Amino acid sequence: MVNLTIDGKTISVPKGTTILEAARRLDIHIPTLCWLEKISTTGACRICAVEIEGVDRPMTACNTPVKEGIKVTTQSERLTRTRKQIMELILVNHPLDCPVCDAGGECDLQNTCFELNVTRQEFSAEDVQPAPIDHWPLIQQVPSRCILCEKCVKVCHEIVGADALFVNSKGDRAYVDKNLDKCIFCGNCVAVCPTGTMISKPFKFKARPWTLRKVPSVCTYCPSQCEIDINVQHDEVYRVTSTDGETTNNGTLCIGGFFGHDYINSKQRLREPKVEQQPTSWDNAFDRVVSEIRRITEESGAGAIAGLASPRLSNEENYLFQKLFRAAIGSNNIDSEARFGAMRALRALDKGLGLRGASNRLDAIGSADAILLFGADPTAEAPAVEWQIRKAAEHNNAKLVVANMRQIHISPLANTQLTYRPGSEIALAAGLGRLLMDRGHLDMAALEGSVNNLAELQVDLAAVDLENVVAVTGLNLALLTEAADLIGNGKKVAVVFGADICKSSFGTSTSATMANLAILSGALHGGGGIYPLAEKGNTQGVLDMGVYPESLPGYLDYSDYKERFGKAWGCELPAGGLDADGILQEIEAGKIRLLYLAATNPQSFPNSGRWLKALEKVEVLIVQDIFPTEVARLATVVLPGTSFAEKAGSFTSLDQTVRRTSPAIRPVGESREDLDIFAELFGRLSGSRVSLSGAEIFKEINELTNLYSGAEVVNDERRTCYKKAYTVPAGGLKYQLISVSEEATGLQLLSGPSRNHFGTTSLWATAPLEVEAEGLLNLNPADAAAAGISEGDTIKVSSSTGATVGKVKLSTDVPQGLIFAPYHFVALGIQQLIPDSANRTAVEIAKV
Repeated sequence: MVNLTIDGKTISVPKGTTILEAARRLDIHIPTLCWLEKISTTGACRICAVEIEGVDRPMTACNTPVKEGIKVTTQSERLTRTRKQIMELILVNHPLDCPVCDAGGECDLQNTCFELNVTRQEFSAEDVQPAPIDHWPLIQQVPSRCILCEKCVKVCHEIVGADALFVNSKGDRAYVDKNLDKCIFCGNCVAVCPTGTMISKPFKFKARPWTLRKVPSVCTYCPSQCEIDINVQHDEVYRVTSTDGETTNNGTLCIGGFFGHDYINSKQRLREPKVEQQPTSWDNAFDRVVSEIRRITEESGAGAIAGLASPRLSNEENYLFQKLFRAAIGSNNIDSEARFGAMRALRALDKGLGLRGASNRLDAIGSADAILLFGADPTAEAPAVEWQIRKAAEHNNAKLVVANMRQIHISPLANTQLTYRPGSEIALAAGLGRLLMDRGHLDMAALEGSVNNLAELQVDLAAVDLENVVAVTGLNLALLTEAADLIGNGKKVAVVFGADICKSSFGTSTSATMANLAILSGALHGGGGIYPLAEKGNTQGVLDMGVYPESLPGYLDYSDYKERFGKAWGCELPAGGLDADGILQEIEAGKIRLLYLAATNPQSFPNSGRWLKALEKVEVLIVQDIFPTEVARLATVVLPGTSFAEKAGSFTSLDQTVRRTSPAIRPVGESREDLDIFAELFGRLSGSRVSLSGAEIFKEINELTNLYSGAEVVNDERRTCYKKAYTVPAGGLKYQLISVSEEATGLQLLSGPSRNHFGTTSLWATAPLEVEAEGLLNLNPADAAAAGISEGDTIKVSSSTGATVGKVKLSTDVPQGLIFAPYHFVALGIQQLIPDSANRTAVEIAKV
């Protein structure tokens, strides 16, 4: 510890602490402009100048480390004169355009001028600043307002890893410029700018900051569930912000969180109920739904009715959805799109590790010293995971192994990149396990105390043929060994896997290999963890609430606990039940006559063409959504629901933290909260009313399940959240023997998420569409040349399930033999080509 005195107050701080940090611990205010806690110091503005006894010139507090016994003065006449003169120099070329500057009212430069009583500018200089930069998407840059604090540059480099911003030129001609090819349009440069230099174009001239009401909430685009403030006025969302230090994401957002909100107030929103595509009253719509359910139940039984819920709905809404079907309708034919990915990971983790989600908090990734990122693109699936990986690698010197079929945004940060052949995931995982054993990285003492089939584990690993692994994966043994050593030498290991694993045709088996690697690498001990990524916002909540036929809420086996729940709900629950695949088959067979789609769009499901044909065939289609999708246009009854910004509820993040939200605006038009819709239907069908209080529903969940028993309840000024407890069973881990294999032949098409879009909802938001307006087919230049295809050409892609046409984007991130395409774009229709329960298929291409 280092002892020093600041303004007569003595303090002891760790070595390496800056004077500014020490002063903040004493609640001593030192003005700053360029300092930002979450990035490295710059010392550019010099406003934080302080005096140190024995030093003949002022020193910048933000980047001057403390020394034993120094005496620091933060306020004096000399410092006041120095700081005022520095401010006047900063203002030499700064335009006095505050009345039309969007930063007015929240400008650090304005505030510091006021604090230092800088009311005039004594200096003059030639104006050499370039004109405003207007050609960047979403962001305008006004160089004349820039004070070159470099906050934007450092956030871009150190936090989000884009490296898009840089200081162009030198001296008084210097300004912040951008490499658009590297920009990920996250908006963090706008958020940290202390002046009106970086401006959000969508927000520009829309409102004055002090007139906006900030409502604490959670972004539900992805399972990171970053904490945000929804800025509203007159029932309209104007922008979304997040605060450094006060939020779990430390103020950092992605393109969806910062820019992707205007779908909430879109003119295209569904604003009134419809029956047979004609506007009607809510009473008529409810009457039609209830009458159709009763008619079909009388004619064919409740088993002829099915429903699909959604990760876009809150926990309470998903809970009430499954209760509506099981208790009021009498059908257990319920499921969600989690069936095609997250459900597979859940089964594998539960069987091998006794886990039903991630095993640790998200921030534990940031403190790991070794990370295996396998079959995941966190930039697209869960951006906050990427930020934590970057924190670990750049601040903790963590070793990063990226195993992927293609190069992803975080690949340049990897110590080792394992670009494996499509379909070789299981072989690669087995090879890494064998090498962890051969290289002496297994903690046998820990394994003996935690794994109940250790003998099988050792036999299975010994049988792995490394030569075969090399042949199947296309990777050389030296690279595999390097990766195993990086993982094996870690004391705190994080294993992260994503859509390429759990959405594959062997998703459960491949996820099981991830569970095996968590056991072998020691990720379940020492503060590390295993993290399955699901791209949708409340996927964990859908599973928690039991919206699938095998389980009731809380992962309670349906057949074992249906009597208990039936007694609590005052009814007899039905036997059996169909999952999504079974529902589809029974629609095609004419046995499912009524389908209820709640905030879900099968156009994003695998083999979407098959789903659309089935939806056209189903006798009664109920669609509850917020936009007039192609599916909604097929509906018998359309029920307009609400976005997350219009409802109260709770959502569960990928690390199983449950956060509550409050409505920021009233429902758009005549739309209703989804919970209200379910409750109304439940009451009409069962004859008993359901409370619309989310707190009462949450209480019921707690009474019937142990989902939140032992959870830490966190109350703060922003919101209440539950941090679920994690239990890894001692002596109960099971190494899973995986025998399935897959050999991918021919040109392969991989479907996956884009880093600019989230599900299909963001296709209704103007900002993400400005950056990525259409889905493109990413093709390796060598494959394109062999087929006579050039950048921008339109090609036809055909698979065993369908065909589509789209434009080509040449990319070396995609290896030869692989095409990558985002699934979000309905117009591209890539999901028509993907077989049932898969994310990849063999295709043929031809120039159109």
